[in-house]
Amino acid sequence: MTAPWTPPPPPNERSSYQGGPVPPPVGAHAVGADAVGIAPGGPYDHHGEQDGPGMLKEVRQAAVTVVAVAVFGALLGVLWWKLAPSVPLVGDVADGGWVVYLKDSEGEQAIGVDGTFTLLALAFGALSAVVVFLLRRRGGVPLVVALGVGGLLGSLLAWWLGVQLGPAQDVIAHAKEVGEGVTFSAPLKLGAKGVLLAWSFAALVVHLGLTGLFGPRDPEPDPWPAPGQYPPGAYGGK
Repeated sequence: MTAPWTPPPPPNERSSYQGGPVPPPVGAHAVGADAVGIAPGGPYDHHGEQDGPGMLKEVRQAAVTVVAVAVFGALLGVLWWKLAPSVPLVGDVADGGWVVYLKDSEGEQAIGVDGTFTLLALAFGALSAVVVFLLRRRGGVPLVVALGVGGLLGSLLAWWLGVQLGPAQDVIAHAKEVGEGVTFSAPLKLGAKGVLLAWSFAALVVHLGLTGLFGPRDPEPDPWPAPGQYPPGAYGGK
């Protein structure tokens, strides 16, 4: 009487049954250094192009952006000096001393001075964001920080320059110079120091919007595998 015949293992289980290694599926070698594009020279994308300029280069570009944006604060200061409304003052002599007061106590010229600076700063912020985005579409955190810092420095420079170009700061000496009862302009000043942030605010908002609408996007992964990427039976088929 003979023993029952034992069938051999299926073909797809033969290698593991004999103790040998199971060959990887077709295309498995793509999951490695070559798949993510890592090369000895630095990170690369799937097209073989370098993925980003590197942190050091981004920091250098951010430093140049800060200087370039801040320099335009001089132009903002000149425009503020030219376009801001003048605040009329009048000098008078009382009890042997000079007194300076507003000619129109209900006027809104002082508010107009702050408003002019704010509108100009918003325009400069939007323009600087557009220029930076067109020159450097990839963006990055250092570039965004540079826009904010450069806008603040530009506003400070504009404020200082406008005050220097405007009427004299010593209103008593100015009143004595023009004479008693003669109207003269008050020095330029910002009543609300918060307007110094208008440039940075506009630049960050506009740059964020441009990056979200027109910035580069990563390619979406293909949900369907390429032909021959997976072996027969990978999804339970035969």
